[in-house]
Amino acid sequence: MHDKLSPAWQLLRGLQPLSLCDWPGHTTCVLFFGGCNLRCPTCHNANIAWHPEKQPALFTPDVVNYIERRKDWLDGIVISGGEPTIVPDFPAFLQDMRSFGLPVKVDTNGLQPGTVSMLLEQKLADAFFVDVKGPWHKYPALTGDTCTERQAQESLEWIFALAAKQPDVFRFRLTKVPLLDAQDIETAKTYLPNGFKLTLQDYVPPRRSNAQQDKQTRRLSGDLVHGEDCPGHSESPESERGEGPAAGQTSGGESRSQAW
Repeated sequence: MHDKLSPAWQLLRGLQPLSLCDWPGHTTCVLFFGGCNLRCPTCHNANIAWHPEKQPALFTPDVVNYIERRKDWLDGIVISGGEPTIVPDFPAFLQDMRSFGLPVKVDTNGLQPGTVSMLLEQKLADAFFVDVKGPWHKYPALTGDTCTERQAQESLEWIFALAAKQPDVFRFRLTKVPLLDAQDIETAKTYLPNGFKLTLQDYVPPRRSNAQQDKQTRRLSGDLVHGEDCPGHSESPESERGEGPAAGQTSGGESRSQAW
């Protein structure tokens, strides 16, 4: 069943074995892809998002075996990042996910609406959680000058149109980062289609010297499987959600997850 897997598996950089809060109402595991089309200064997954080539790839057979062993205890699989919609061969990867017989949720910044539309048409994902960064005019600052106001508006309005047609598939969320004030958040709420709620998430600053800081805190939604020497590291799960390799490493640079 898993003899011919998509090459996209080689771009996975993290696995959270169990999460109770990444998909409300679902017990899930979370897979993290490396790479992102944004450079948000408040990013918690900066290592895998910005420098995936420096992070060991997960050992694909271990990931497959883990999901196979646990699929009867899981309610779904969450695909996150980074930004999964920019991953080459991502549709084929989601086809592989379908073979486990579990619902699939994709986390996305919504800036690849054509990809999201195609995935919907092909029924390759059951849910999309979309991050709305803030009001359009603040997107350049919120994304490290990697997205213009016009790009943000055009992309997200396409996403909103898709959501209006399939409201059960989409949820929208906003993280209250330091660059946003109360009026910015109220403005962002007005963008959503009728009947949708913008879920607000508190911001906790990453422990990076170049990260924007504030005094808010929140519970992070779980930890990535890391090496045994990582818990006290400055970029361990305690400091940045979803960063770093799984336990062990093969000579080819793939991390081996002996603790799953």
